[in-house]
Amino acid sequence: MLRHTAGRAYDELAWLAERGPLRARGTRPVIRDIGYYVARPGAVEAFARIGAGDQVRAMAFRLEQGPDLRWRCTAVELGGPRMPQAVS
Repeated sequence: MLRHTAGRAYDELAWLAERGPLRARGTRPVIRDIGYYVARPGAVEAFARIGAGDQVRAMAFRLEQGPDLRWRCTAVELGGPRMPQAVS
């Protein structure tokens, strides 16, 4: 994933993966809806509504096109607790 992310997004994805926020007992998560918004040329913000049993979560992420024309995830959010901000 490292080559597909930029900035803090890799740390955010790793933090979310450790916690498994989309897990539900006996129910497999299913994408219910997706959408996107073109924030500016070279930047897209996308979302997915994910259902697992009677739970529905929203996941949002931002993709930005770099100087090499490759798209990278630069931010990710999932409803629930957020990764603590690093202290400088």
